[in-house]
Amino acid sequence: MTRPRFHLAFPVHDLAAARAFYGGVLGCPEGRSAEDWVDFDLYGHQIVAHLAPEELREAATNPVDGEDVPVRHFGLILEPADWRILAERLKAAGVRFIIEPQTRFVGLPGEQSTMFVKDPSGNALEFKAFADDAQVFAR
Repeated sequence: MTRPRFHLAFPVHDLAAARAFYGGVLGCPEGRSAEDWVDFDLYGHQIVAHLAPEELREAATNPVDGEDVPVRHFGLILEPADWRILAERLKAAGVRFIIEPQTRFVGLPGEQSTMFVKDPSGNALEFKAFADDAQVFAR
């Protein structure tokens, strides 16, 4: 079964910086664009950076397994091998992690590898992987 793709629009303060991060660092192919927005292909999902600096603000955090997780964030659940490749790509690019690549909830339902970064506009992104896909919604 093919899963639906998601579409997410989010604010940025600078489209050139967004292109450098999403296109250059994350390797997202660029799609359509206009003077004040640009589409990216994030692993088959459409994300759209909209020039809207007035919409940006510092994200609140909540504690999760001993870390301050940004409440407002988006990201992907990747296969473990793809997660490791992305973690190495981000490290090689010198990206600062909000939360370093790690495994949380070890031995508990929902055990997962996770990492958080911010784009140049301060939008938080989480990339995670589950060794057992059945654990994604485990309680």
